Amino acid sequence: MLVLSRKLGEKIYIGENICITVVDIDRGKIRLGIEAPRDVAIYRQELLPLHQQQQLAAVHKQAVAVAT
Repeated sequence: MLVLSRKLGEKIYIGENICITVVDIDRGKIRLGIEAPRDVAIYRQELLPLHQQQQLAAVHKQAVAVAT
């Protein structure tokens, strides 16, 4: 997992066509703006169907194993 620190208004780019902007920070909550092509699905974790959550967990576990 890549961990980055950003301040209000700063951006993170993923590839050439996804941009994440910190749009608000208030009492421990951060609001993010995400610009991505319409064909890129964006979900909050709690709204993913269970099987997709399990797949993401498996991918994350593999990535952590490779990084160490």
